[in-house]
Amino acid sequence: MNPQAGSSNRNAGRAVWLKNLHQWHWISSALCLLGMLLFSVTGITLNHASQIEAKPAVTRKNATLPGPLQAELRQFAAGHDGAKEPLPAGAERWLSDTWSLQAGGRVAEWSVDEVYLPLPKAGGDAWVRIGLEDGAAEYELTDRGWISWLNDVHKGRNTGTAWNWFIDIFAGACLVFCLTGLLILKFHAANRPFTWPMVGLGIVIPCVIAILFIH
Repeated sequence: MNPQAGSSNRNAGRAVWLKNLHQWHWISSALCLLGMLLFSVTGITLNHASQIEAKPAVTRKNATLPGPLQAELRQFAAGHDGAKEPLPAGAERWLSDTWSLQAGGRVAEWSVDEVYLPLPKAGGDAWVRIGLEDGAAEYELTDRGWISWLNDVHKGRNTGTAWNWFIDIFAGACLVFCLTGLLILKFHAANRPFTWPMVGLGIVIPCVIAILFIH
């Protein structure tokens, strides 16, 4: 085989690989762009959470259940004392009509004299308590602000199934972005002598900090 032809074939194969890697690299970077910006900013806010003051805004509301609904909940509670069960459909509709709350599928804590429904949310908290003797209902909403909301979004805390799926898919796209970038570095390393020293620093620096300064 002609050495020149062999060299040409190797160069052609290398060009095809490099073209494919560049394509996967820019596609994954485009998909990750907003997510990487979001997670970078919230990484800073989480790291300085104690220095960023949040003043929670608390909203409290009160109402009284209709008599038939009180009787329905008392009957339900009699057979579910100490249990954790969702609210009956009638109570869910009443919460939606009264306070625009979506309680579908959320688990409430039942006792013979009251039912407590936790409503955790990103960036805050909420709950509903319903007295079964008098039908008095209390609703409290705590909002800790948009920074707290972004921090919870970063952690996937109380963000729902759809956002948790997004985080998993985003993490996979980031892996593609990083691995294709590493392979592109490998292809260009021969003409860029500082490539591997810089990659080495990127590995050594966080490892040294973790070993020496994380207790």
